[in-house]
Amino acid sequence: MSTLQRTRTWLTAHPLALDAALALGVLTCMLAGSFVDPHAEHPDKWGTRTPDAVGITLMVLAAAALVARRRSPLPVLAATSALTLTELVTGDPRAPVAMAAVLALYTVASTTDRPTTWRVGLLTMTALTATAMLVGPAPWYDQENIGIFAWTGMAATAGDAVRSRRAFVAAIRERAERAERTREEEARRRVAEERLRIARDLHDVVAHHIALVNVQAGVAAHVMDKRPDQAKEALAHVREASRSALGELRATVGLLRQSGDPEAPTEPAPGLTRLGELVGTFHSAGLAVDVVRADEGSTLPAAVDLAAYRVIQEALTNVQKHAGTQAKAEVSVVRVGPNVEITVLDNGARNPGARNPGAPNPGAPNPGGAGGGHGLLGMRERVTALGGTLTTGPRYGGGFRVHAILPLTSRTARAEAPARP
Repeated sequence: MSTLQRTRTWLTAHPLALDAALALGVLTCMLAGSFVDPHAEHPDKWGTRTPDAVGITLMVLAAAALVARRRSPLPVLAATSALTLTELVTGDPRAPVAMAAVLALYTVASTTDRPTTWRVGLLTMTALTATAMLVGPAPWYDQENIGIFAWTGMAATAGDAVRSRRAFVAAIRERAERAERTREEEARRRVAEERLRIARDLHDVVAHHIALVNVQAGVAAHVMDKRPDQAKEALAHVREASRSALGELRATVGLLRQSGDPEAPTEPAPGLTRLGELVGTFHSAGLAVDVVRADEGSTLPAAVDLAAYRVIQEALTNVQKHAGTQAKAEVSVVRVGPNVEITVLDNGARNPGARNPGAPNPGAPNPGGAGGGHGLLGMRERVTALGGTLTTGPRYGGGFRVHAILPLTSRTARAEAPARP
């Protein structure tokens, strides 16, 4: 850092020292200007007059007042204007005390608002110029009198321009900081949403496959001694379910890799095209599942397809865990207008509050799916995120019902669509 830069940094950190140096410079200019006669011929302008004691005193007092110009701009302007008026009335020859008033007026204009600048500037300009014209040398439009008018007007204009530029720069900086905060908040929100989505996927994968592994391991342990062939088949199902769980976990966790990491997952997300494979895993676990599809073979959007698959997977997993060994499940996928409706029913006998302890009435559905574990919560979040509705609750006469309505278009697209008459 150069000497000039260090000096500028120090003066910025010590504004009082900067004002003192400025006041000293103004005093030097006033003293030098007091020896110049503007009416003399060009070769004889310097040294043709000498300031008197009163003029020197007024110049020193005006310069001393400038030291406090940042802390008290209006009182300093009033003091320097009063000293200037005194010099205009009593000074003969005149001393350029008006320099201090001009600088004080600039300070007021650069640190206050525009209405204050207009009022104070016009008052100062009128008072100083009128006094100079009334008591100054004839004619009234002498260059000294007009000079006071010009310098005070320029000081007010320059100070207002500086204040406007500072306000403009501050506004730009504030907008940039606000935009930066908005970007950070948006990034945090997207990270939170991505974490929630990954957590839902992990829960769906783990809950489904671990439930199957648990059931098949229990079957193998039960028939190990009497039916080793059936135990071997159950263990094969355990191995297949664990392999599928590891594969889906690897694909899900792979989403957390950085862009430069190798082996990024390329397998598409599961959808209703894999519904038969999903139902087959439950058949292997001993759960009877009937599937009815009336979706007209339509292709669903990727988000809707994934949500439908996960809802069915979680609902059947809950049936496997809670409905008992003799339970049966029914899955229906129906296309109804702009929506696709997913319904999963079972006839299992269980405690009505086991799946949904928050339901107030065993015979009435729970529209929001309140209560229960993370499975119902995850299903509700998935469906709500797509603008759909989820209804869960015990069935009349026993069993449980999960009903999801998924719109084929997002809420944003529906809002932008033209209104139908």
